[in-house]
Amino acid sequence: LQLVESGGGPVPAGGSLRLFCAASGATSTSYCMGWFRQVPGKEREGVATIDVDGTTNYADSVNGRFTITQDNALHTLSLQMNALKPEDTAMYYCAAVRFWRCPARVDQYRFWGQGTQVTVSS
Repeated sequence: LQLVESGGGPVPAGGSLRLFCAASGATSTSYCMGWFRQVPGKEREGVATIDVDGTTNYADSVNGRFTITQDNALHTLSLQMNALKPEDTAMYYCAAVRFWRCPARVDQYRFWGQGTQVTVSS
């Protein structure tokens, strides 16, 4: 499974951005998928995940502001980010693992994209 992110960029605080992750090479509907982010010097953290049955989970820091969706026909994962804050600035990664339920541990995700940078200015 190959994953390619896009949609990152600079945005002012309070603004919105939509990230995309294009999946290819396998049937992405059999994979739990998620968005993660990382800033230099810190561990990669989970942002939002979507289970194979469509159940979604969000980090407390983004709950109510971010929405994860999956288009199975287009094999695309999206992350709509609203009311962005400077602390949302990070490299955002798309990841997948062939589990029915998304695991909590970042190191259990097998497939990763190259990342897309999101920079929120105050």
